[in-house]
Amino acid sequence: MAQTTSIEWTELTWNPTTGCDRISAGCDNCYALTLAARLKAMGAAKYQADGDPRTSGPGFALTTHPDTLLQPLRWRSPRMVFVNSMSDLFHARVPLGYLRQVFDVMAATPQHTYQILTKRSRRLRHLAPLLDWPPNVWMGVSVEDHAQTHRIDDLRTVPSALRFLSLEPLLGPLPTLDLAGVGWVIVGGESGPGRRPIHPAWVTDLRDRCLDAGVPFFFKQWGGHTPKAGGRQLEGVVWDQMPAPAAR
Repeated sequence: MAQTTSIEWTELTWNPTTGCDRISAGCDNCYALTLAARLKAMGAAKYQADGDPRTSGPGFALTTHPDTLLQPLRWRSPRMVFVNSMSDLFHARVPLGYLRQVFDVMAATPQHTYQILTKRSRRLRHLAPLLDWPPNVWMGVSVEDHAQTHRIDDLRTVPSALRFLSLEPLLGPLPTLDLAGVGWVIVGGESGPGRRPIHPAWVTDLRDRCLDAGVPFFFKQWGGHTPKAGGRQLEGVVWDQMPAPAAR
């Protein structure tokens, strides 16, 4: 089922799959993994399969949910929809046939704009030519530090209407960030226990790069004990620039 969300850059979340496995430093304090364990304890049906304890956790095994696929067909008013806030649509255990079903639903609901994020950029690059990309799908990759900027090169090969970056949790500077082919940048710090600090200079450098390139810049949070603890202002300004949704 879709859920309203406190994520500032979207309106609803839709999870045709749930569960994931940690693959890089940005996953170390994954909010979804922690939330899945809580939902399992509460008896939530979608979170009863446990993942590998080395990379996942209670309630967080990769699971497809075919019963959720047709839900967007029932939404009449246009929505901004984050696909898989509790998973990664390009996880290796998501079958290509199921992935195509998700894309078919997005194509059948052009009134909505769908935002997809992945850390599995190599699989994205491999499968992108096998998928039909409707104009209301935005595809993005998560990049937490310089070691993961190769994901952006993979993203550039994808024929989505808009390509975007989620630089969250930002764990270091990105001094060689190339914004060619990128239409939107989100930046954010980490929150929760064990959070790793974000340096203001990293953020202002990214903002300035976006301004120079004419790329919309969205600063989501400084982070802290809770996501809202540090606020959203950067040098006294709330940066919430977004591209225009194609469907609207």
